[in-house]
Amino acid sequence: MSSITFTPLASAAAHQEKPFKFSGADFKRWQQKMLFYLTTLSLSRFLIEEPPVVTEGDTDTQRRTAVDAWNHSDFLCRNYILNSLDDVLYGVYCSVKTAKELWNSLEKKYKTEDAGVTKFIVGKFLDYKMVDAKTVMSQVQEIQIIIHDLIAEGMEINEPFQVAAIIEKLSQMWRDFKNYLKHERKELTLEELIVRLRIEEDSRTSDAKTYKKAMEAEAKANLTESSNAKKRKRPKERATTVANQIIWPRTVVFRRRTKVRIAPVRDNRPPSINIGIVGSRSTHSAFCSLLSNFLCTLYFPPHFLKVRKLILFAVITRCCDALCNL
Repeated sequence: MSSITFTPLASAAAHQEKPFKFSGADFKRWQQKMLFYLTTLSLSRFLIEEPPVVTEGDTDTQRRTAVDAWNHSDFLCRNYILNSLDDVLYGVYCSVKTAKELWNSLEKKYKTEDAGVTKFIVGKFLDYKMVDAKTVMSQVQEIQIIIHDLIAEGMEINEPFQVAAIIEKLSQMWRDFKNYLKHERKELTLEELIVRLRIEEDSRTSDAKTYKKAMEAEAKANLTESSNAKKRKRPKERATTVANQIIWPRTVVFRRRTKVRIAPVRDNRPPSINIGIVGSRSTHSAFCSLLSNFLCTLYFPPHFLKVRKLILFAVITRCCDALCNL
């Protein structure tokens, strides 16, 4: 006659973290969490053990006590599993008699349905592309999670394949670094690749901050220079009155590339005038004879009419004297 041993249960109060409620999706992850949880409670053996049988004529008190203890532990194990199911699944499986039967029923149904998940994960891995909007290290972690899901589905993916896949999925901004890694003669491990990617990303982040500070400093300097240039800007070519003093315009332009420079004088007297002609010395003499015809082309703003005669006189006299002596 086989003997039945009784194992004291661990205190459930010491284990606060419970698996998430299983609703029919992600069965393998829930199953692993549930198995660990039951193991910490010393109840995992009831998932594989058959219930003991006691004959009617058996009068062994110790044996009957051990059977009662086993049934109690199996009851706890079964209800721990049921309480980890959502309400719909709880109603479906609450009539199952033992923990082993419940565990096998869930595994048979949902592990078979997870068979199609492998193809989905493979497609997710093949379609994954890194983007510039996210950090490289966070995207490497996402790829590693997908690879771990594939391994959990029973697929064999060696480390060199993982390294090559991560390098190939680097974004366009990392094209030069990608080519550098491809031409490495030494075969990198996954850990070495992650270290290199982290160093490169930190270096790029530091360079970007330095460049940003330099651009901000340059923009600030340009803004200051532009502001100072506006302050030094030459006043418009018109006469204005400031504190009862006339500020005369600096330049009056003739036709035929002839220019009159007027030195501003801050009083009520007309300004002094200098004549300049663009051209050869022969044009200077010709200008003397044609000056009277060109004077009519002078432009005088309305506020300039009060001194028109004085300026005409100064232009004729000083221009003729200056040009005829050239």
